[in-house]
Amino acid sequence: MTLPAEQPTMIEFKDVHKYYGDYHALRGITATIRAGEFFSLLGPSGCGKTTLLRTIAGFEDISSGVVMIDAKDMAGVPANQRPTNMVFQSYAIFPHLTVAENVGFGLRKDPRTKEEKAKAVSEALEMVGLTGFGARAAHALSGGQRQRVALARALILKPKVLLLDEPLSALDKKMREQMQVELIKLQRQVGITFILVTHDQEEALVMSDRIAVMFDGEIAQLDDPETLYRKPANRRVANFIGTMNFLPAKIVSETSQSIQVEAAGFGSFTVAADQASGKKGDEETAVGFRPETLTILFDDQKASDREAMATVEEVVYYGDMTYYDIRLDGAPVAMRLSMRNVPGRPVLDIGARARVAWSTAALVLFR
Repeated sequence: MTLPAEQPTMIEFKDVHKYYGDYHALRGITATIRAGEFFSLLGPSGCGKTTLLRTIAGFEDISSGVVMIDAKDMAGVPANQRPTNMVFQSYAIFPHLTVAENVGFGLRKDPRTKEEKAKAVSEALEMVGLTGFGARAAHALSGGQRQRVALARALILKPKVLLLDEPLSALDKKMREQMQVELIKLQRQVGITFILVTHDQEEALVMSDRIAVMFDGEIAQLDDPETLYRKPANRRVANFIGTMNFLPAKIVSETSQSIQVEAAGFGSFTVAADQASGKKGDEETAVGFRPETLTILFDDQKASDREAMATVEEVVYYGDMTYYDIRLDGAPVAMRLSMRNVPGRPVLDIGARARVAWSTAALVLFR
């Protein structure tokens, strides 16, 4: 789900910098996060994503710039007075308390009656699918159940913004994938802004309305998942988001509408001007394309656009998919290609010759 651009702004960063001594952790962050948006901060370890999340929560002071939440400057506003709550990577569940006591922990100083608090706890548990778990000891919960308790404890205070600091990283693959879907449903149900910190590209693509990819304390690209995947702003983003093949290329001619390119293995071809990323001269010219945009042709299949010959150099079988490393004739490097395994389709051996179909529309020109 992608929210409309006219959705009101919930969080705004204006030229935010953060220093730890001489270390420049955040370098001029300027961005907005919309109300009701599932937003992800994605990047490798040390890129500044958790630091940025903590500036929203009020756990970190900024060195300069402005952090706005719901149109209010957060300068000098302590963490406990901000309309935010955080779910930590460790969940921070109290093992000596019951599930209900954990969920209701933040209501200790709330003026509501005991009955009203109990009702709020029950509603929060129902929201995260833990109805009937209130009396259970927290230490007897599974990893997925502890994560839900942490979510219920954060949501019971009805924050305007829920901050999620790699909350799924401790779960196994199957549970993590299940919780991704549950978090998406939960966010839609409660309708508040979720901000997720993760280094998992697939997790960010699956869950987010928009993603900010960060490197070295800066936002390299902020876009919806499809735009990030299909048209990364530069080679660094392309390398980080999924798998991207690169072939050295040469620009032969260029107009405002199209670019004539030559690339070993693909030959000469034309791409639309809007398929180019980066600025001229930023890096060595190359064409990039995803593994699924190449297709092996079997028997009498015909290419819908272009065709090239290649040799299979490696085969990795995953059951539902087979990944091939192929070398196009005349290409200086091998390319990764993915094919879905369907009944009747053979898996090629190393050394096999293959006809490969490709389309100019699937290419991104980096220059």
